[in-house]
Amino acid sequence: MTSTFPDISISTDRLVLRPFEAEDIPALAEMMGDELVTAWTSAPHPYTTAHARDWALREAPAERTQGRGIVFAVTEFLTHRLVGCVHLHHTDWRTLSAEIGYVVAPWARGEGYACESVLAVAEWLFRDQRFERLELRTAADNTASQQVAQKIGCISEGVLRNAWIARSRTEDGGWTEIRTDLIVWSLLPEDLDEALEQHTGGTDYAGAFPDWR
Repeated sequence: MTSTFPDISISTDRLVLRPFEAEDIPALAEMMGDELVTAWTSAPHPYTTAHARDWALREAPAERTQGRGIVFAVTEFLTHRLVGCVHLHHTDWRTLSAEIGYVVAPWARGEGYACESVLAVAEWLFRDQRFERLELRTAADNTASQQVAQKIGCISEGVLRNAWIARSRTEDGGWTEIRTDLIVWSLLPEDLDEALEQHTGGTDYAGAFPDWR
């Protein structure tokens, strides 16, 4: 089996998931500089245009070409506006498993885009790439992301104690790093089939997942 993912785009009813382009850099920098992104991800802070350019044009493409995973810019089908990012990483080509991470831009929250994009990537990963496991890890206090994991059919497998460093606001308005637990979730092909059945027939993604961060 190939050790790299194909260079593709994925479409849903509302979204197009595609490789990052130079035109995405300003919106990417703004998205990654958001407070919730700073709190729950390991993205550099402050996140600059230089960081965005390096990610979009060098680091993200290298994830695919070097076999580590694949990165999708999530854009609205009608407006072409950048609304998020989905990242498959820690890919194991022997066990056919990967870990998924995702971010939704602050201007696009409340629309259910996290659920829609993750389900689309999972369906492609399982059906087209024949993978057998998708893993998701959420910080213990990131309840909004945990709700998405539950709603898309993930199964909680346990807790990695003291395994993550999040960021928290200080009294003077700065940031401090704090250690926290990680909850491990998994999605298997049979879990995805059940999740897709639940969302067949016009389910409102935004109504189902209003609190995703």
